Amino acid sequence: MTPKLPSRHLPPRRLLAVAAALALSGAPVEAQTAAEQTSTPATPQPSALPSCPLGAYHCPPRPVNFNMCRPNAMLSFYDPTLSKDSSLRDTSNTFVTAQRVDGSNQTVYHMEGNVKVERADQRLQADVTDYNNDTTDYDARGNVRYQEVGQLMSSDHIRGNQDASTGTADNVSYQMLTNRGNGVAAQGQLLDDQRSRYTQATYSTCDVGHHVWEIHAKDIRMDKETGEGTAHDATMVVGGVPIFWLPTFTFPINDERKSGFLTPTIGNSSRSGFMVSAPYYLNLAPNYDATLDPRIYTDRGVMLGGEFRYLVPGSTGQLNFEFLPNDRGDPDPNTVANTTGTDRWLLKYNDYTHIYGPWSFSTSINRASDRNYLRDFGNDLYTAAIGTLSSNAYVNGGGKWGEAFWNAQFGADYYQNVDPSLPDSVVQYKRWPRGAFNINLPINRWLEVGANTEAVAFRKDDVVEGNRLDLYPYLAADFRGAAWFVKPKLAYRYTAYDLTGQYSLFGYSGPLAPGQATPFTNNSPSRSLPIVSVDSGLIFDRSTSLFGTSYTQTLEPRLYYLYVPYRNQNNLPLFDTNLMSFDSWELFTPNQYSGADRQMNANNLSAALTTRLLDDNGVERLSASIGQIHYFTQQRVQLPNGPNTVTPVTDWSGSDYAVDLSTQLSDDWKLTSSYQWNPNTSLTDLGAITLQKRIQTDGIVNFSYRYRRTPGTNLPLLEQYDASVVYPVSDRWRLIGHWTYSVLDKRTVEALAGVEYDSCCVALRLIGRHYVNTYDYNTQLGSTNTAIMVEVEFKGMGGFTGQSENALRNGILGYQ
Repeated sequence: MTPKLPSRHLPPRRLLAVAAALALSGAPVEAQTAAEQTSTPATPQPSALPSCPLGAYHCPPRPVNFNMCRPNAMLSFYDPTLSKDSSLRDTSNTFVTAQRVDGSNQTVYHMEGNVKVERADQRLQADVTDYNNDTTDYDARGNVRYQEVGQLMSSDHIRGNQDASTGTADNVSYQMLTNRGNGVAAQGQLLDDQRSRYTQATYSTCDVGHHVWEIHAKDIRMDKETGEGTAHDATMVVGGVPIFWLPTFTFPINDERKSGFLTPTIGNSSRSGFMVSAPYYLNLAPNYDATLDPRIYTDRGVMLGGEFRYLVPGSTGQLNFEFLPNDRGDPDPNTVANTTGTDRWLLKYNDYTHIYGPWSFSTSINRASDRNYLRDFGNDLYTAAIGTLSSNAYVNGGGKWGEAFWNAQFGADYYQNVDPSLPDSVVQYKRWPRGAFNINLPINRWLEVGANTEAVAFRKDDVVEGNRLDLYPYLAADFRGAAWFVKPKLAYRYTAYDLTGQYSLFGYSGPLAPGQATPFTNNSPSRSLPIVSVDSGLIFDRSTSLFGTSYTQTLEPRLYYLYVPYRNQNNLPLFDTNLMSFDSWELFTPNQYSGADRQMNANNLSAALTTRLLDDNGVERLSASIGQIHYFTQQRVQLPNGPNTVTPVTDWSGSDYAVDLSTQLSDDWKLTSSYQWNPNTSLTDLGAITLQKRIQTDGIVNFSYRYRRTPGTNLPLLEQYDASVVYPVSDRWRLIGHWTYSVLDKRTVEALAGVEYDSCCVALRLIGRHYVNTYDYNTQLGSTNTAIMVEVEFKGMGGFTGQSENALRNGILGYQ
């Protein structure tokens, strides 16, 4: 017996055909760092679950998880120590070992017995291998095994030519290491170094030998350049049962974008009937793509949805459009519009474009064909509850001008009523156009001067219209030390109007009550007043411990004094101004009204006390605060309740006590609470509590209670309970539930129940929902909708389209 020869050094481009030409699966060859090497590449670990802090409103989606896939027998010859750098192939030497080598021909090398050929990231093993040094032909036979950075492969026999990068293999089994694609074929052909072909082949991302689903095809072609596989005469088989047949079927073989069908959606709605959606993704170019989403609603007709995204130099944007011609749905008796027989559509367009230097242009256009559209076709309660669609277009700029910092914008805002239970008169004014300019100039390290300015033209049918100029210059100082701060501020506010249109209809008419404003006659009213404030605070800290854990506790008293003289503003219209909800933030603001149409009068002192617990890493584990505003003078500036009415002044000596509590003493649960108690009426104006508990890594439990009292009465305005859960029964199953109940209406606002299943290569989601989709503000009753949705994902073939994910993300705090 010929003794085993040591490793032999051969020319870099010789004997490489045995390795290079065996890349028959067409999987992309990608360089990986040593940190990415694992001992079981065909069962890749999922990327780390993106962190989602407790209390976050939206969490990142879970990555596709192949961690439940079982190890397969093809990995028995995998060597994790083999290089992961495929770029070294052309410059690396080739090493060959075998039990016997016959080189007597001087041209053809004949190797037998555990033959191993290795170069860079490539390794070929076979029982017998012949290699022609002149023609670069090769022939490997018997238990052929091949490994590279992108794949593993086995075959009974392979032959080909190195220089031509061609090869033919019999009885092929392959396993991709980058996306788990695997299958078998009667024969495989290497057409060149990027493309390969299989005949009588299968493809799946399931465990080898345990295919829940697979593609059966007469011919499968793989293209590493495009990252796409194409199957001809292809049948999709699930659980051994043929599901559908297509003459041509494409699928991804890597993580790059490619054209093809996304996960279909099947659902049922009491408003629109049975629905089937089959989105198709178009990878048009590296910097723009599109998705066509045809849907069939049995009660309404055929809808075509579409999405177009682009990213060009200096500009990025997205266009979404949905269109359903000749709606066949029955009219809804609870809405004001009959949409039967009409064309229904929805348009959403967003764009950001850099113009020049500090200037850019941004736009957001949102329009619907009618006021019922979001109720009939909204995918979730959040969408269905939207009452106004806003559109805007603005030129924005900002930067540094000498020592001053500035920003400016000019554009317009438009609003559309999409609430079928409300008249168009409730829609806010169009700001057509609007311009704003803000500047801040530091004089020294503690003193600055600046101004906030805004000019708006307000437009609305059948009511008073006009233009408004608001100027707000200020001088502010900031004195502070390590444990204290004092921030005085002196401002002056001037607001002027030029009213047009129906301005003579504005104001009060008829007999005047004591203190009531006179009928409106001035079309150029104005208001000017100074605003003086001083904000100050102290910060104390000490070391303490709680339940055996050391913390740093802070004590932070804060005082805020505000003085604004009274100005009668009954002759000023209300274009965009409302009374803001009282909370802890409002203790330290110069105005309780949004917009510039009203400026509160004030001679107030706000006092608040906050304490925090910080752990050794500086993470805030507990925060508690209490505060109140003490009024030295009456609050005389009020919003009118309507024509011929007088809103009494606020003669209370103090505001509500505002109490806030937030605690997260462990990483698994968090409690937040807000409470407002009115000492003048001895009534609770607001109470809210939210408890959130994390279950394992992807489960969550939420409970919340919300109460708000109607201002000026003893009656509640809102009282609701809300509970939701995502419960992981096992690593494969999750139960989902959400329930919102209105105590005032004595009815369920929304109920959702579902189940998610996740396995090695298949994910399933089944969701059922019952929710109120219209609301009558007079009867406090509305119509409801019941919907059922099913989504199935074949991993590696496309992702969830998100039809039900919007409902879960908006309905369940912390859903991931």
